[in-house]
Amino acid sequence: MLTLTPAEVAELAAAHERARVTAQPIDPPTRARPGITLDDAYAVQAAWIDLQVAAGAVVAGHKIGLTSRAMQMAMKIDEPDFGALLDDMFIASGSTIEAARYLDPKIEIEFAFVLGARLDRPGVTLDDVYAATDHVVPALELIDARSYRVHPADGATRTVRDTICDNAADAGIVTGAARIGIDVVRAGELRWSGAICKRNGIVEETGLGAGVLDDPAVGVVWLAERLHGLGIPLEAGETILAGSFTRPVDCRPGDEFHVDFGRWGVIELAVS
Repeated sequence: MLTLTPAEVAELAAAHERARVTAQPIDPPTRARPGITLDDAYAVQAAWIDLQVAAGAVVAGHKIGLTSRAMQMAMKIDEPDFGALLDDMFIASGSTIEAARYLDPKIEIEFAFVLGARLDRPGVTLDDVYAATDHVVPALELIDARSYRVHPADGATRTVRDTICDNAADAGIVTGAARIGIDVVRAGELRWSGAICKRNGIVEETGLGAGVLDDPAVGVVWLAERLHGLGIPLEAGETILAGSFTRPVDCRPGDEFHVDFGRWGVIELAVS
């Protein structure tokens, strides 16, 4: 149910865009409007994406968040959330990002599905996802917070509705060179594929793909079904971040990340 007026949605979308451009955080929307619904939050997110598309960005995919049961319970939600990937969010492995361009940058470890065919039908199954997927790549998601995760005035934490307004915290994606074939995905091997994330030579996080709804492909099923209900197809060529199987790791100036996906290669990222 929508409770915000179109003007309020536009105002909140514009505030998030100013925060992104200036790297100056804003108050979470629920701080002044505690009655915001999930539908309101997705309306704000869509309006913010529309602003960026109007400025020249192109929607290049989608991300799935809150895929772990623990995170859903912490955020008081019983399903994942989603956001959009734009073409200017893609970062090459081996790159250096500037921490000052972001507000509270962190990375998460994921697998990303690259679609070879359109996925737009009700009752999507795992077989539909397998048929539509061209290949899978190891990936890092760069997340950020355009509204305060923890408010400096009183320590209040933002809600899932605030995160959804904030494009589900999405800020970037780094992909590895390996192309994981669909036969591997069909065999359920992504469940047992994982990564070791080192920051400055120290292991910070490890995890397995099974941490994402027991199989990362399940997240893509959920997203395709959810977006179909909104009249949004998953298009051929789009990249779908299937959800993190590690906790977020802070990105600080001077940090160097080495994320080892075993037989699927290594992703590296530096922070200045």
